[in-house]
Amino acid sequence: MTSLMGKTALVTGASRGIGRAIAQRLAADGALVAVHYGGNEQAARESVELIQKDGGRAFAVRAELGVSGDVETLFAALEAGLRAWSGQVRLDILVNNAGINTGETIETITPEAFDRLVAVNAKAPLFIIQRALPLLNDGGRIINLSTGATRIAMPEGPYAMSKAAVEVLGRSLAQVVGARGITVNTVSPGPTVTDMNPWMIDNPQVQEMVGSGNAIPRVGQPSDIADVVAFLASEAGRWVTGQVIDASGGCFLGPRI
Repeated sequence: MTSLMGKTALVTGASRGIGRAIAQRLAADGALVAVHYGGNEQAARESVELIQKDGGRAFAVRAELGVSGDVETLFAALEAGLRAWSGQVRLDILVNNAGINTGETIETITPEAFDRLVAVNAKAPLFIIQRALPLLNDGGRIINLSTGATRIAMPEGPYAMSKAAVEVLGRSLAQVVGARGITVNTVSPGPTVTDMNPWMIDNPQVQEMVGSGNAIPRVGQPSDIADVVAFLASEAGRWVTGQVIDASGGCFLGPRI
Protein backbone atom coordinates (compact mmCIF):
# COMPACT_ATOMS: atom_id res chain seq x y z
CA MET A 1 0.00 0.00 0.00
CA THR A 2 1.50 3.32 -1.08
CA SER A 3 -1.43 5.74 -0.89
CA LEU A 4 0.58 8.04 1.39
CA MET A 5 3.86 7.98 -0.52
CA GLY A 6 5.64 11.32 -0.15
CA LYS A 7 3.53 12.35 2.85
CA THR A 8 4.78 13.19 6.33
CA ALA A 9 2.94 12.35 9.55
CA LEU A 10 3.21 13.03 13.26
CA VAL A 11 1.57 10.50 15.57
CA THR A 12 1.57 11.38 19.26
CA GLY A 13 1.74 8.60 21.80
CA ALA A 14 3.06 6.22 19.15
CA SER A 15 5.41 4.12 21.27
CA ARG A 16 2.76 1.54 22.18
CA GLY A 17 -0.80 0.38 21.69
CA ILE A 18 -3.11 2.18 19.28
CA GLY A 19 -0.53 4.88 18.53
CA ARG A 20 2.07 2.31 17.50
CA ALA A 21 -0.45 0.54 15.26
CA ILE A 22 -1.38 3.86 13.62
CA ALA A 23 2.28 4.75 13.04
CA GLN A 24 2.95 1.33 11.53
CA ARG A 25 -0.06 1.54 9.22
CA LEU A 26 0.69 5.07 7.98
CA ALA A 27 4.32 4.07 7.35
CA ALA A 28 3.18 0.93 5.52
CA ASP A 29 1.06 3.20 3.31
CA GLY A 30 4.17 5.20 2.42
CA ALA A 31 4.32 8.10 4.90
CA LEU A 32 7.41 9.26 6.75
CA VAL A 33 6.24 9.01 10.37
CA ALA A 34 7.42 10.92 13.42
CA VAL A 35 6.86 8.57 16.36
CA HIS A 36 6.20 10.71 19.43
CA TYR A 37 6.74 9.37 22.92
CA GLY A 38 6.59 10.88 26.38
CA GLY A 39 9.07 8.87 28.41
CA ASN A 40 9.50 5.27 27.25
CA GLU A 41 12.42 5.60 24.85
CA GLN A 42 12.82 1.84 24.48
CA ALA A 43 9.21 1.39 23.39
CA ALA A 44 9.52 4.25 20.90
CA ARG A 45 12.70 2.71 19.51
CA GLU A 46 10.84 -0.57 19.09
CA SER A 47 8.07 1.20 17.15
CA VAL A 48 10.63 2.76 14.81
CA GLU A 49 12.44 -0.56 14.37
CA LEU A 50 9.21 -2.38 13.56
CA ILE A 51 8.39 0.21 10.92
CA GLN A 52 11.86 0.09 9.40
CA LYS A 53 11.87 -3.71 9.45
CA ASP A 54 8.80 -3.62 7.21
CA GLY A 55 10.47 -1.18 4.83
CA GLY A 56 8.92 2.01 6.20
CA ARG A 57 10.46 5.29 7.30
CA ALA A 58 10.21 6.66 10.82
CA PHE A 59 12.04 8.56 13.51
CA ALA A 60 11.32 9.15 17.19
CA VAL A 61 10.59 12.49 18.87
CA ARG A 62 10.37 12.92 22.63
CA ALA A 63 8.26 15.41 24.56
CA GLU A 64 6.36 14.99 27.80
CA LEU A 65 2.89 16.39 27.21
CA GLY A 66 0.91 18.32 29.78
CA VAL A 67 3.88 20.29 31.12
CA SER A 68 5.21 23.76 30.42
CA GLY A 69 6.98 24.02 27.08
CA ASP A 70 5.69 20.66 25.84
CA VAL A 71 4.61 21.84 22.41
CA GLU A 72 7.82 23.69 21.65
CA THR A 73 9.89 20.71 22.77
CA LEU A 74 7.86 18.45 20.50
CA PHE A 75 8.11 20.67 17.45
CA ALA A 76 11.81 21.37 17.87
CA ALA A 77 12.41 17.62 17.67
CA LEU A 78 9.88 17.18 14.87
CA GLU A 79 11.35 19.92 12.70
CA ALA A 80 14.90 18.62 13.21
CA GLY A 81 13.79 15.13 12.20
CA LEU A 82 11.90 16.31 9.15
CA ARG A 83 14.89 18.33 7.94
CA ALA A 84 17.18 15.33 8.38
CA TRP A 85 14.87 12.90 6.58
CA SER A 86 13.23 15.03 3.90
CA GLY A 87 15.12 18.30 3.73
CA GLN A 88 12.02 20.36 4.43
CA VAL A 89 9.73 21.10 7.35
CA ARG A 90 6.25 20.30 6.09
CA LEU A 91 3.52 18.12 7.53
CA ASP A 92 0.62 16.34 5.85
CA ILE A 93 -0.95 14.29 8.64
CA LEU A 94 -1.32 15.00 12.35
CA VAL A 95 -2.70 12.29 14.61
CA ASN A 96 -3.37 13.36 18.20
CA ASN A 97 -3.42 9.97 19.88
CA ALA A 98 -1.55 10.52 23.15
CA GLY A 99 -3.74 10.40 26.22
CA ILE A 100 -3.97 9.29 29.82
CA ASN A 101 -6.68 7.81 32.00
CA THR A 102 -6.35 8.00 35.77
CA GLY A 103 -9.27 5.62 36.22
CA GLU A 104 -10.83 7.92 38.81
CA THR A 105 -14.52 8.65 39.17
CA ILE A 106 -16.42 11.85 39.82
CA GLU A 107 -16.42 10.92 43.52
CA THR A 108 -12.66 10.29 43.76
CA ILE A 109 -11.02 12.71 41.31
CA THR A 110 -8.88 15.49 42.79
CA PRO A 111 -8.37 18.93 41.26
CA GLU A 112 -4.73 18.07 40.59
CA ALA A 113 -5.59 14.81 38.83
CA PHE A 114 -8.29 16.51 36.76
CA ASP A 115 -5.90 19.28 35.73
CA ARG A 116 -3.47 16.59 34.55
CA LEU A 117 -6.19 14.82 32.54
CA VAL A 118 -7.20 18.04 30.82
CA ALA A 119 -3.59 19.11 30.22
CA VAL A 120 -2.71 15.91 28.36
CA ASN A 121 -6.01 14.94 26.76
CA ALA A 122 -7.45 18.34 25.75
CA LYS A 123 -4.95 21.18 26.13
CA ALA A 124 -2.03 19.42 24.44
CA PRO A 125 -3.98 18.48 21.28
CA LEU A 126 -5.30 22.04 20.97
CA PHE A 127 -1.90 23.66 21.09
CA ILE A 128 -0.21 20.95 19.04
CA ILE A 129 -2.76 21.70 16.32
CA GLN A 130 -2.21 25.44 16.69
CA ARG A 131 1.53 24.95 16.28
CA ALA A 132 1.13 22.49 13.41
CA LEU A 133 -1.24 24.53 11.24
CA PRO A 134 1.48 26.72 9.63
CA LEU A 135 3.41 23.55 8.73
CA LEU A 136 0.41 21.61 7.45
CA ASN A 137 0.09 21.40 3.70
CA ASP A 138 -3.22 22.28 2.04
CA GLY A 139 -5.22 19.09 1.71
CA GLY A 140 -3.75 17.83 4.96
CA ARG A 141 -5.37 15.69 7.62
CA ILE A 142 -5.91 16.17 11.34
CA ILE A 143 -7.19 13.12 13.20
CA ASN A 144 -7.87 13.15 16.93
CA LEU A 145 -8.50 10.13 19.14
CA SER A 146 -11.38 10.22 21.61
CA THR A 147 -13.20 7.38 23.38
CA GLY A 148 -16.53 5.62 23.32
CA ALA A 149 -16.91 6.72 26.94
CA THR A 150 -18.15 10.11 25.68
CA ARG A 151 -21.21 8.38 24.18
CA ILE A 152 -22.26 6.12 27.04
CA ALA A 153 -22.39 6.46 30.82
CA MET A 154 -19.20 5.10 32.36
CA PRO A 155 -17.77 5.41 35.91
CA GLU A 156 -14.71 7.27 34.59
CA GLY A 157 -16.59 10.52 34.00
CA PRO A 158 -13.59 12.88 34.32
CA TYR A 159 -11.69 10.99 31.61
CA ALA A 160 -14.73 11.13 29.33
CA MET A 161 -15.04 14.87 29.97
CA SER A 162 -11.44 15.49 28.91
CA LYS A 163 -11.96 13.53 25.70
CA ALA A 164 -15.32 15.12 24.88
CA ALA A 165 -13.46 18.41 24.57
CA VAL A 166 -11.46 16.93 21.69
CA GLU A 167 -14.65 16.04 19.83
CA VAL A 168 -15.88 19.64 20.08
CA LEU A 169 -12.46 20.87 18.98
CA GLY A 170 -12.60 18.70 15.87
CA ARG A 171 -15.96 20.01 14.73
CA SER A 172 -14.98 23.64 15.29
CA LEU A 173 -11.61 23.27 13.60
CA ALA A 174 -13.05 21.52 10.56
CA GLN A 175 -15.08 24.63 9.84
CA VAL A 176 -12.00 26.85 10.19
CA VAL A 177 -9.57 24.95 7.94
CA GLY A 178 -11.96 23.49 5.37
CA ALA A 179 -11.16 26.19 2.83
CA ARG A 180 -7.61 24.82 2.70
CA GLY A 181 -8.88 21.33 1.92
CA ILE A 182 -7.78 20.14 5.36
CA THR A 183 -10.06 17.57 6.97
CA VAL A 184 -10.48 17.20 10.72
CA ASN A 185 -12.05 14.12 12.24
CA THR A 186 -12.20 12.29 15.55
CA VAL A 187 -11.95 8.52 15.91
CA SER A 188 -13.66 7.07 18.97
CA PRO A 189 -12.49 3.57 19.95
CA GLY A 190 -14.36 1.21 22.22
CA PRO A 191 -12.71 -1.35 24.53
CA THR A 192 -9.38 -2.17 22.89
CA VAL A 193 -6.60 -4.52 23.96
CA THR A 194 -3.74 -2.15 24.83
CA ASP A 195 -1.50 -1.27 27.77
CA MET A 196 -4.15 1.25 28.85
CA ASN A 197 -6.45 -1.72 29.51
CA PRO A 198 -4.05 -4.22 31.12
CA TRP A 199 -6.90 -6.19 32.64
CA MET A 200 -7.82 -7.45 29.16
CA ILE A 201 -4.34 -8.50 28.01
CA ASP A 202 -3.85 -12.29 27.91
CA ASN A 203 -7.28 -12.81 29.48
CA PRO A 204 -9.62 -14.45 26.94
CA GLN A 205 -12.49 -14.75 29.42
CA VAL A 206 -12.49 -11.02 30.18
CA GLN A 207 -12.17 -10.20 26.51
CA GLU A 208 -15.16 -12.41 25.71
CA MET A 209 -17.21 -10.79 28.45
CA VAL A 210 -16.35 -7.24 27.36
CA GLY A 211 -16.80 -8.07 23.69
CA SER A 212 -20.28 -9.46 24.32
CA GLY A 213 -21.49 -5.88 24.66
CA ASN A 214 -20.56 -5.14 21.04
CA ALA A 215 -22.69 -5.74 17.95
CA ILE A 216 -19.60 -7.50 16.58
CA PRO A 217 -18.94 -9.67 19.63
CA ARG A 218 -15.24 -9.23 20.30
CA VAL A 219 -12.95 -6.57 21.77
CA GLY A 220 -11.03 -4.22 19.53
CA GLN A 221 -7.42 -4.58 18.47
CA PRO A 222 -5.10 -1.62 17.79
CA SER A 223 -5.09 -2.49 14.09
CA ASP A 224 -8.88 -2.03 13.97
CA ILE A 225 -8.43 1.61 14.96
CA ALA A 226 -5.36 2.12 12.77
CA ASP A 227 -7.28 1.07 9.67
CA VAL A 228 -9.94 3.72 10.30
CA VAL A 229 -7.28 6.38 10.81
CA ALA A 230 -5.53 5.28 7.62
CA PHE A 231 -8.73 5.74 5.64
CA LEU A 232 -9.22 9.26 7.00
CA ALA A 233 -5.57 10.09 6.26
CA SER A 234 -5.82 8.91 2.67
CA GLU A 235 -7.22 10.56 -0.44
CA ALA A 236 -10.28 8.33 -0.02
CA GLY A 237 -11.17 10.29 3.12
CA ARG A 238 -11.12 13.69 1.42
CA TRP A 239 -14.89 14.29 1.75
CA VAL A 240 -15.23 13.36 5.42
CA THR A 241 -14.67 16.16 7.91
CA GLY A 242 -15.99 17.42 11.22
CA GLN A 243 -17.11 13.93 12.20
CA VAL A 244 -16.80 11.69 15.26
CA ILE A 245 -16.37 8.19 13.89
CA ASP A 246 -17.22 5.39 16.27
CA ALA A 247 -14.70 2.56 15.88
CA SER A 248 -15.97 0.23 18.57
CA GLY A 249 -17.56 -2.70 16.76
CA GLY A 250 -20.94 -1.29 17.80
CA CYS A 251 -20.31 -1.04 21.54
CA PHE A 252 -23.54 -0.85 23.56
CA LEU A 253 -25.77 0.00 20.63
CA GLY A 254 -28.77 -1.26 22.56
CA PRO A 255 -30.34 -4.42 23.98
CA ARG A 256 -30.48 -7.57 21.87
CA ILE A 257 -34.16 -8.44 21.55
